[in-house]
Amino acid sequence: VQLVESGGGLVQAGGSLRLSCAASSSIFSINTMGWYRQAPGKQRELVARITSGGRTYHADSVKGRFTISRDNAKNTVYLQMNSLKPEDTAVYYCNADYGNDDWGQGTQVTVSS
Repeated sequence: VQLVESGGGLVQAGGSLRLSCAASSSIFSINTMGWYRQAPGKQRELVARITSGGRTYHADSVKGRFTISRDNAKNTVYLQMNSLKPEDTAVYYCNADYGNDDWGQGTQVTVSS
């Protein structure tokens, strides 16, 4: 499945962004959809994931600030990001895990202090 992220940009600390990940085909049966991020000089890390049944996981660093959700009817996964911090600055990637492991091209999020 092809994944296209959108919604990134430049925001001040304390602000909000909503990222979207649009899939080229149905995500209804995809076991896990996730958001990862990679900051300059750092490894890619898991931010949040959501199962087909709606169970979610959020990394400790974003818990209480970020929320992952999925709309199977729109074949889209979202990441609502509130109370953004400069350390959230990274390229954010969408991932589909269904036996295959598909990635989007990424969207840049920059948080200024």
